Amino acid sequence: MVHHHGVPPQVHKDRRDWHNLRSMLPYLWEFRGRALFALLCLVLAKVANVGVPLALKEIVDALERQPGRVLVLPVALLAGYGLLKLFASLFNELRDIVFAKVRYRAMRRLSTRVLSHLHELSLRFHLERQTGAISRDLERGTRSVSQILNYMAFSILPILVEFSLVAGVLVTQYDPVFTLITFGTVVVYVVVTFAITEWRMDFRHHMNRLESEANSRALDSLINYETVKYFGNEKLEVARFDQMLGDWEHWAVKSQTSMSLLNFAQGAVIAAGVTLIMFFAAHQVTTGAMSIGDLVLVNAFLLQLFIPLGFLGIVYRQIKYALADMDMIFKLLERKPEILDAPGARPLALSGGRIEFDHVDFAYQPERPILRDLDFEVPAGHKVAIVGHSGAGKSTIARLLFRFYDVTGGAIRIDGQDIRRVTQQSLRAAIGIVPQDTVLFNDTIYYNILYGRPDASREEVERAAELAHIRDFIESLPDGWETVVGERGLKLSGGEKQRVAIARVLLKRPAILIFDEATSSLDSKTEKAIQATLAQVARDHTTLVIAHRLSTVVDADRILVMEQGRIVERGTHSELLAQGGRYAEMWELQQKEEAETPAAAGVS
Repeated sequence: MVHHHGVPPQVHKDRRDWHNLRSMLPYLWEFRGRALFALLCLVLAKVANVGVPLALKEIVDALERQPGRVLVLPVALLAGYGLLKLFASLFNELRDIVFAKVRYRAMRRLSTRVLSHLHELSLRFHLERQTGAISRDLERGTRSVSQILNYMAFSILPILVEFSLVAGVLVTQYDPVFTLITFGTVVVYVVVTFAITEWRMDFRHHMNRLESEANSRALDSLINYETVKYFGNEKLEVARFDQMLGDWEHWAVKSQTSMSLLNFAQGAVIAAGVTLIMFFAAHQVTTGAMSIGDLVLVNAFLLQLFIPLGFLGIVYRQIKYALADMDMIFKLLERKPEILDAPGARPLALSGGRIEFDHVDFAYQPERPILRDLDFEVPAGHKVAIVGHSGAGKSTIARLLFRFYDVTGGAIRIDGQDIRRVTQQSLRAAIGIVPQDTVLFNDTIYYNILYGRPDASREEVERAAELAHIRDFIESLPDGWETVVGERGLKLSGGEKQRVAIARVLLKRPAILIFDEATSSLDSKTEKAIQATLAQVARDHTTLVIAHRLSTVVDADRILVMEQGRIVERGTHSELLAQGGRYAEMWELQQKEEAETPAAAGVS
């Protein structure tokens, strides 16, 4: 996020950056051969580059010495000059070709690692973050790695290599004053560039922030087009948008003028450096200490050094941004998952699938307990229902059983094994859930059912669909099994989605089934049909039904009534009605509602 500019103390910041850059080494190590070859190409390209002014000096001197036989000598030199130019270009391109694989493989490796890590992080992390924000961070973070590698290979290293080569030539061949002027100019140039860029960055931040705020404002007013029209507030929306763009314009103008200032400052430094060099060189030519070729050489060196430095301001800014994005991605990778397998966790050993909640307490936040002293068991092969008003903590039970969270007190056991002691993989493989809100992938119906067990055969998928009473429907569609369900399954009706979810769970063949309000969003006719399917499915499994509508759980072996995280009543349907307590009250109320709905439906 761009909003806060407060950078922690510089030392810490740098240490973090060095740490992150070191974290990139393993990604490069995979292609160390290629990386070294790319480095060699880079050095060769720079050697050729530095050779160009040397060849130029020889040509000038040759022409100056032999005015009579002009064309005899320089031909070889001219050819050499052309070849050096060619090699400089060739090795540059070769470096790019060789390095591409290193760079993109590092991006691929990091992206895969981050996605895998995101899947390991707990549900709490994902509920607190917006998916959009995570995907943006992921994209920016992996791109930042590619950018840093790019700047290293294409901007920073080449400049350093070229500097070293030029320094070598100047120190050994010429008066130290030229080395001093050349590198003094470069140092001043770099300092000026960094200082002005640092100052400009703030304008840029303001500008970017205001631009994205203005755009989201405009988008928001268009998404809520009808609301804007209901209240006749078109002028207000446009005025707010314009006011934001006014601020944006102010910072954009500042940003642009400061850019011109930077360019002028860079130009002024170069002009001063070149003038000084020419002054000293011309002086030495007149005294005979240097030839005209030497003057051309020193001048060419200086100008050549400044060509790559011209992009320094941009590179500096981009590297700062890239390091910030990279920091974000490495911090994400360092986040520890909340739920981890216990050391030496063994796979769950199933022998029927008896579930036991042993005095379980749970709270998402310490100050708001959700479950209090929850104590019940579901014997193997039995069907137990949990009912209660919404907010009683019913759906939390399914999340705890899947171990998306760990209980704060007590224990949950399956066949006598504490679920914190077994591997998460084996625990989740043993449980199937038909959730309240079925989310399907934006893919074919076949893929969505196959998701239950990706290695299942075509026959098994078709059999599961048959058991869920959806096979005939699928085969009646124009595209049949290849019908693509829309984003989040929107092209199917509620009942059809539920059946796909049931078929998917059946294909998984879990020992334990959870129906979490699985029919709450359906009309009563569809609900009755799905109820029958569920009853059929639940026969050979240990089943936990979480329900709001009592008519769906009449046939359960045992019904638990929950209120504010506690079990207040338990028994069979008839026993609970006879008790005349909470359950009886709820039953009465729902019977009355159901008696009234057909009349209401007739009106609509």
